[in-house]
Amino acid sequence: MELTAGHVWVMVAAALVLFMTPGLAFFYGGMTRAKAALNMMMMSFISIGIVGVVWVLWGSSMSSGEGFLEIVGNPFATFGLEGISTPDGLIKVGYAATFAIITVALISGAIADRAKFGAWSLFVPVWVTLVYAPLAYMVWGGGLFGPEGEIGKALGPAIDFAGGTVVHINAGVAALVLVLIIGNRRGFGKDPNHRPHNIPFVMLGAAILWFGWFGFNGGAATTAEQGGLIWINTLAAPAAAMIGWLVTERIRDGHPTSLGAASGVVAGLVAITPACANVSPVGALGLGVVAGVASALAVGLKFRWGFDDSLDVVGVHLVSGIIGTVAIGFIATPSEGVTAGGLFYGGGFTQLWAQLAAAGVAIVFSAVMTAIIAFAIHKTMGFRVSTEQENVGVDLSLHAETAYEFGVNGHGGTFQPLHELVTGKNESTAESKTPAAGKESVQA
Repeated sequence: MELTAGHVWVMVAAALVLFMTPGLAFFYGGMTRAKAALNMMMMSFISIGIVGVVWVLWGSSMSSGEGFLEIVGNPFATFGLEGISTPDGLIKVGYAATFAIITVALISGAIADRAKFGAWSLFVPVWVTLVYAPLAYMVWGGGLFGPEGEIGKALGPAIDFAGGTVVHINAGVAALVLVLIIGNRRGFGKDPNHRPHNIPFVMLGAAILWFGWFGFNGGAATTAEQGGLIWINTLAAPAAAMIGWLVTERIRDGHPTSLGAASGVVAGLVAITPACANVSPVGALGLGVVAGVASALAVGLKFRWGFDDSLDVVGVHLVSGIIGTVAIGFIATPSEGVTAGGLFYGGGFTQLWAQLAAAGVAIVFSAVMTAIIAFAIHKTMGFRVSTEQENVGVDLSLHAETAYEFGVNGHGGTFQPLHELVTGKNESTAESKTPAAGKESVQA
């Protein structure tokens, strides 16, 4: 079989989506403290490694094909991609894998600065297997919400073109559950050092995410017309969301911020994800504004309600994911064979009920399953680092590395063994031999 333009586009789109996870690493890494930046980036990178293996072995099989109770596919049907040999099949598996990778990586931002890397490395494959793959099957693999699924036949198929439920609501709910189980960072809401250490990294990460999102939304386009609409909507919604977020900051705080601009872009991208092929460009603009304003307001609720969603995964991905998913029931344009249109286009309440059901089931399923997984890990190996490790910083205590060398006059300080940094003791000689620069690096 010849390599067609369609094959090439999906491979390019898959590469763009894979590139989004390193972009997320920069986005999240810049939002943490300096002494947690590498750990934050590593949580994204290890997700690529683990999910890449899981998806080839059993993840892909669980998200498609014949299933159990319309909830999950058979993990052994195409184990190790056995029986999948056509270009179309293999390329689609690769494209789907990149979605699974970034979904679990999104969760990590909520537990920045305090999660054990080993516990996270166990959580990733279990969560992808028991939460992501089944939900992907229910929505995209012919399960509950498909045309032949029980909910799909009763309410009509839910529209989720690129992952409002499967990716963003799923990740946002899981993030909230992990935060509630693991607990808040020391000094949450009081320590002024809990702030982004590198805003340029955040801006770079947001730019990479926006760039990759054109593949995220557009990779599954089936016609040139649909592809063009998706491209414009993927431009329009985040642009409008950024403006909405910045205006909200200006009114509420008196000044717009770079962090707000980057966060607004992501909120708009999240909101347009499920709706990118089914709303007009003007609808995408309106959706973006609503998502930008709503997420800008939502991120402040963590301080009022006392849950430490470190990097605003709940406020951005859960909130904007719900907005984008439910909005389809109002502003979806009529499309033959897909939807009669949303409420505002004369389609009645049919599509709205389907969207509400999909969002509701995704929330409940993700919350229950994530709670079981996280609670089991937390009560066995432990999900949280010790107080001493958190004080030193998870980069040094978990990886024996630092993102930056804080030296004197441009020169690095003397090496200090890891056990001394964690315990505060120097077994060789007096503390005076430890350079001041070394002490400062621990507090960075």
